Amino acid sequence: MLYPIEQYIPHGDSQLISSSLLWEYDLTDFDWDKSKCIVVERVIERGRPEDYRGAINRYGGIENFREIIKAVRHLSPKDIAFVCFFFKLNKEELLCYRRQQLRGERDTPKSETRGG
Repeated sequence: MLYPIEQYIPHGDSQLISSSLLWEYDLTDFDWDKSKCIVVERVIERGRPEDYRGAINRYGGIENFREIIKAVRHLSPKDIAFVCFFFKLNKEELLCYRRQQLRGERDTPKSETRGG
């Protein structure tokens, strides 16, 4: 179970993240720092609580994790809502949200986008 971010207490120094989240990569030579946005995106999309803890620990704590979230390029509207609520972020801070806005991928009903 995930708890409110204010109640987050590091559980040891585990940096383990499920390899199934990064199934297409060879993790023996994986550059965790270079690929941090990919890792965080996958944890948000499909991760378990243990994956969140591992990623938060791997990337230096909650504040660093928040900064990485802001740089993630792709998240669904549902995942954007989750990270904004859980990590106390504004959607306008997120690169993925700003990119969606530039492309016109708003959460508007299809009838409104077709002019009807």
